Amino acid sequence: QVQLVESGGGLVQAGGSLRLSCAASGRTFSSRPMGWFRQAPGKEREFVAAISWGGSSTSYADSVKGRFTISRDNAKNTVYLQMNSLKPEDTAVYYCAAGKTMATMRREYDMDYWGKGTLVTVSS
Repeated sequence: QVQLVESGGGLVQAGGSLRLSCAASGRTFSSRPMGWFRQAPGKEREFVAAISWGGSSTSYADSVKGRFTISRDNAKNTVYLQMNSLKPEDTAVYYCAAGKTMATMRREYDMDYWGKGTLVTVSS
């Protein structure tokens, strides 16, 4: 069992930065790939970024590539999402998720565990 708790969301102006954190409990955290998804108002949840269990492999949605960076610290059971050059269209609830394999991390129905989300609002 893995429990995930996100933090770090808030209100920021366009062009600003935020760093999200996802604290995980459970023995299997360090052996799982982890990811971030987001859901904007009135839209479906979408993939944002993923990182392999050891941190050597990452994957990003085209919409955030070059602006967002995912990382993890297995000693602290925490995964991070550094978000720079934020845009109003990045406004969403951001969810942390634990998956099975890196190959399936873009598919939300393949995630085993979810956090409750943290709201990011980017003002123009």
